[in-house]
Amino acid sequence: MADVRNRVTTVFQKRVANPLMRLMPFQTLLETTGRKTGRPRRTPLGGKRVGNEFWFVSEFGEKSQYVRNIKADPAVRVRLNGRWHNGTAHLMPGDDPQARLRSLPQFNSFGVRTFGTNLLSIRVDLTD
Repeated sequence: MADVRNRVTTVFQKRVANPLMRLMPFQTLLETTGRKTGRPRRTPLGGKRVGNEFWFVSEFGEKSQYVRNIKADPAVRVRLNGRWHNGTAHLMPGDDPQARLRSLPQFNSFGVRTFGTNLLSIRVDLTD
């Protein structure tokens, strides 16, 4: 069942939600470098800035394409409130993703909890 939910959610996000969300000027975006193409890949997501860190939770963990890109090259950019910030992403498997979701904005956290099958916390150390 989780595999079907994962596939349905992925198709919906890839074909409908993400293209629309990327157009919104104040949507938070994570920009990674494609591990195969070397091209920028932008993913809408929710999370929270805490000082010079940005925290979010991947709903599919290491199966997410952007997580695979982070593993290949942790240098990322995050667009927060319309402004881009450079940073270095760190996968945080020791962090409790359920607890982390409770500290993040609830609208996105609800979707991640509902559709997520392999939650993984991620921290981005912002450099500017």
